[in-house]
Amino acid sequence: MEEHSAERRALLEYVEQFAAILTASGMQRMSARVFTYILVDDADTYTAADIAEGLSISLAAVSGAVRELIAAGLLIKGRRASTRADVYRLNDDDIWGSIMLDRTGFLDRYRETAIAGVETLPEGPGRDRLIQTAAFMEFTKSEMAAMRDRWNARRAEIAAAYEARRRDSDASR
Repeated sequence: MEEHSAERRALLEYVEQFAAILTASGMQRMSARVFTYILVDDADTYTAADIAEGLSISLAAVSGAVRELIAAGLLIKGRRASTRADVYRLNDDDIWGSIMLDRTGFLDRYRETAIAGVETLPEGPGRDRLIQTAAFMEFTKSEMAAMRDRWNARRAEIAAAYEARRRDSDASR
């Protein structure tokens, strides 16, 4: 087995720690490990071989994990210009906003399905719960849109502060 530097071991231990949280919240274990590895490692893009080597896992394990992560919208698949190899990357323009706030399609489907049930079922507690479900999904969609706006404003503040610190650091050299 390849000997890792202390820094590399710390990174891999952290991958396992963060992946455990994702797994506890419902993500498949290997997908959680692959996602976390790409999140915390410094490369911009990864081939399946890069991921397999980085995590000491099989290419088959990588294949299943990246397929799930792409389907969930957490990874983007592309091609490396110099080769025919598929490469994977995060949407790192807004990783967590994409993961947590861009779920209106799901909310719309839940709401539409609840409304279909309201239109189908006779009056009663079951139908009442579907009315509440549809209302909740509409409310959540509205709140998430407002949260998206606030988050985008906050991201702009963070970027401006980072740029100002960078300029100050460059000026002091």
